[in-house]
Amino acid sequence: MAVPTKNIPAPDLVPVRRALLSVFDKTGLVDFAKALAASGVELVSTGGTAKTIAEAGLAVRDVSELTGFPEIMDGRVKTLHPSVHGALLGIRDDAEHAKAMRDHHIEPIDLVVSNLYPFEEVRRSGAGYASIVENIDIGGPAMIRASAKNHAYVAIVTDPADYASVVNALEMNLGSLSLDFRKKLAAKAFARTATYDAAISGWFAEELQIEHPTWRAFGGRLDQVMRYGENPHQNAGFYLSGDKRPGVATAKQLQGKQLSYNNINDTDAAFELVGEFDPARSAAIAIIKHANPCGVAEGQTLKAAYAKALACDPVSAFGGIVAMNRILDAEAAEEIVKTFTEVIIAPDATDEAAAIVAAKKNLRLLVTGGLPDPRAAGTTVKSVAGGLLVQSRDNAVVDDLELKVVTKRAPMPAELADLKFAFRVAKHVKSNAIVYARDGATVGIGAGQMSRVDSSRIAARKALDAAGTAGLAAPLTKGSVVASDAFFPFADGLLSAIEAGATAVIQPGGSMRDDDVIAAADEHGIAMVFTGVRHFRH
Repeated sequence: MAVPTKNIPAPDLVPVRRALLSVFDKTGLVDFAKALAASGVELVSTGGTAKTIAEAGLAVRDVSELTGFPEIMDGRVKTLHPSVHGALLGIRDDAEHAKAMRDHHIEPIDLVVSNLYPFEEVRRSGAGYASIVENIDIGGPAMIRASAKNHAYVAIVTDPADYASVVNALEMNLGSLSLDFRKKLAAKAFARTATYDAAISGWFAEELQIEHPTWRAFGGRLDQVMRYGENPHQNAGFYLSGDKRPGVATAKQLQGKQLSYNNINDTDAAFELVGEFDPARSAAIAIIKHANPCGVAEGQTLKAAYAKALACDPVSAFGGIVAMNRILDAEAAEEIVKTFTEVIIAPDATDEAAAIVAAKKNLRLLVTGGLPDPRAAGTTVKSVAGGLLVQSRDNAVVDDLELKVVTKRAPMPAELADLKFAFRVAKHVKSNAIVYARDGATVGIGAGQMSRVDSSRIAARKALDAAGTAGLAAPLTKGSVVASDAFFPFADGLLSAIEAGATAVIQPGGSMRDDDVIAAADEHGIAMVFTGVRHFRH
């Protein structure tokens, strides 16, 4: 049964006569406090916040004067008191509430300024369990939620970025704040505490190794409002979860226009793929279009790797995303800008490379400071009607797998190297995925088809087209290897790859007809290895 409602209308304008300030992040605090004081607002504060305000020469009452009780337990208990929460929750136009406030000498508070202990930052810093727990704020969220609930009379400010708008609103309304303004502040406050609690509950689930907690919460902070979503009739925003995994969300944009929804999605796909390649072993380039690779290659240099990746599908590369696993240098930059490219993402860029890219004013250049760890644990989320699908990140790496040779012929060393390369790429291709590779480069990619046979044929067809563009007598699939993200349910997909010129195959295995597929490989002298791990990607 719902809590009964008294239906007392909220006033539009509420004068701000008393403000309680209790913040961890003191950005802009002194200037804001000065503006409030100049408007005749009495300042009440706690601990370090009160000290900062007083040191700025402003009159400030300690909250203990309101409560008649000192801060105790290292500051854990200071605002959790009826004199504070009664001042925040009292319905001032309700006779019973007003009498209780008078009887208990509760002075109303009209404005609360509170932000929270830095739980998210401390958690990410790798601090110990006790330190993380100590940074779970209790009094702050309680005050914020109380103020937000009673927004009919109280304004709650949780973000220093809102200080200027509060001051402006007070000036416009001669020392009062409007109901509409208070509602907007309350909505933001509840969203902030929800995100905060999501971070705490997520940490506990990780710490206790609870894979599927009964209640699951996710939160984020708005980074940018986008011009539109996947299509112009859809609106979109980009929210940051606080995860510091190197990538598009944590990157610094050195130049170029604002990223679009599709840019961000594709750039994330590109950088996650290129993170599979150890920069200490070789340079690597991934060219992405619509979240699928159209060319991936390793090389001695980024320039060499880019040329090999581009050769796989130069038509699709137009307007694509280019990701790399090493610092962008001038040689590579000069080659990349010759083809229209939407985004370049790299761990870093030399000054010379950045200057070359700067000549293309709309080309975005992002630097991340590092590569994503393909082995790291994590969580991915996908929305469906009425719910969320939550799973652990696909962090299986082919170098860690026990490969099983299932054919009479084992792959030669060069074939095995290309098989591993192809399987790394297949992990990042939409299913059904078929990847042909040769000499550390993709030479044909088939993605997202309902039939694995069709994916194999499309990849072969693209290789033919690329050969024609390059003036080659035969496609590079001749003498290549092929990777499949899942098992071949029938031999026809394998036979299609053999027809395209593949000499070795890597696939998960596990089909009811594995014996038929192995027999077909043996019949054609093909080497085949099973990984035991599938890489579906929808």
